[in-house]
Amino acid sequence: MSTSMNMGRVSLKPKYIFQGRSYECSSDCADMSSYLSRCHSCRVQSGCFMVYDRNNYMGNQYFMRRGEYSDFQSMMGMTDIRSCRTIPMHRGSYRMRIYERDNFGGQMHEMMDDCDSIMDRYRMSDCQSCNVMDGHWLMYEQPHFRGRMTYMRPGEYRNFRDMGMSGMRFMSMRRITDMC
Repeated sequence: MSTSMNMGRVSLKPKYIFQGRSYECSSDCADMSSYLSRCHSCRVQSGCFMVYDRNNYMGNQYFMRRGEYSDFQSMMGMTDIRSCRTIPMHRGSYRMRIYERDNFGGQMHEMMDDCDSIMDRYRMSDCQSCNVMDGHWLMYEQPHFRGRMTYMRPGEYRNFRDMGMSGMRFMSMRRITDMC
């Protein structure tokens, strides 16, 4: 049996190096513009978050755990944070099926642990859909957990292009096991 709980808190700042009036966030926020016109630094007091450079959890993503992030541009190449999503703490098993093609077509492999290269492990050159049955995962566009990443929570993902990930190829996957 798995359990998930939200217990995160992040303090977002409009200027670099934690300057300016802050906005405290402990839940998902699809559009920060009503609270902050810009967000360039933050402190994660507890929990784990995905931050996005566009509203509605779109655009480039970055995984943040407890710590200080004084300058998003130099640290992760993001010029601004426009939305954020809490990542529930997960205790239990991790299970995901990855598919070579859209709509769960082509080769299928079931994973229960991290995979640093789908090419090396499964001789699979691409992953275009997946079904996350248990746990929360990060999928990376390059082997060895490098490049742009995407947060996948439990659910069916039939077509990555329809999710705004056109042109991205996922080549490695990692479980979010942090006890943020």
